[in-house]
Amino acid sequence: MSDEPTALRPIDPLAHRALEALVRAEATLTRRLAADLDRIGVSATGFAMLVLLTSAGGQLELRAIRRRIGASKATATEVLDTLESRGFVVRSRLESDRRAVSVALTPGGKNLVTHAFPAHAERVREAFGGLDEDEKRQLAEICRKLDRAAA
Repeated sequence: MSDEPTALRPIDPLAHRALEALVRAEATLTRRLAADLDRIGVSATGFAMLVLLTSAGGQLELRAIRRRIGASKATATEVLDTLESRGFVVRSRLESDRRAVSVALTPGGKNLVTHAFPAHAERVREAFGGLDEDEKRQLAEICRKLDRAAA
């Protein structure tokens, strides 16, 4: 095996540049937003679950949560274990289908979202402050297209 560099030529160089930019931007935004959530003891995925539960009236099937936030079974289980151990959610089996799991927000979880969401929403607004309204819509649509194409 040679130590000399190998010239790799992507089939679609522009797609590679777009991917690099997307990954870099996502990592930067995630670090920036997650740092503040870490200070209140919840991960970005955990907070997303709590916000989703709050906006859904306090209870959802785990399957629906996973679908809405795009989490694998393993990730969802790990995050829910943490949220449950901290008293933010409770899990139970559905009576109608014992295989399905329901997740309910506790008063502590609702309190966390109620107090943390306004500051989080402001940080999100600041993070996307460099984009005008049309650019934010375009970005959201492009991300949805990429998500559908990758599925």
